[in-house]
Amino acid sequence: MSKPKIYGGAKNRGRRCLWLAAELGLDIDVVDVDLNTSQHKTPAFLKVNPNGQVPVLDDDGLVLFESLAINLYLAKKYGGPLTAASLKEDALITQWSFWVVKEIEDLLITILVNRMMLPETERNPAAADAAERRLQKPLDVLEAALNGNDYLVGNRFTVADLNVSVVMSTINRIGLEIALHPNVRGWLARCLNRPAAKGFA
Repeated sequence: MSKPKIYGGAKNRGRRCLWLAAELGLDIDVVDVDLNTSQHKTPAFLKVNPNGQVPVLDDDGLVLFESLAINLYLAKKYGGPLTAASLKEDALITQWSFWVVKEIEDLLITILVNRMMLPETERNPAAADAAERRLQKPLDVLEAALNGNDYLVGNRFTVADLNVSVVMSTINRIGLEIALHPNVRGWLARCLNRPAAKGFA
């Protein structure tokens, strides 16, 4: 059986899966894909993922894309405390992984793009401000879920926390103030300060 192979890198969304691999202590092959030179758009890479995106996992012939789906799969396959201990926990881990993509990710990307990434003349400050206002509702949901809990599922660090926090790490990148959500702020720091997260979160 060959080692799991992850196409991507620490400078793109591959970092999400590399963090999980580090948490699990997995011996993996990493194929660094340089997005700046459009390696993800080459015919060779499009044979691996026709979407032209990273990361991609090749685990003994199973080719899987979408970073959070890869993480859910790896956690289930390789076990340990990061994975679900019951069907109920599995459902909650899946719920939070879907939730962060639906409720959080696009808003943070809108803020990031319009406050940092685009040239100043192309930025839309109103769109960024609107996204920040809309972000407050899902942050309220997460704040309530963490009330009295250090982590999202089973009150221990699981792949749910990894998936949600690695998406939300953009909050630190853009310097977004979340003082009104102290549970979220404390939880995010606990997740992103884990030793295995170094260089990936």
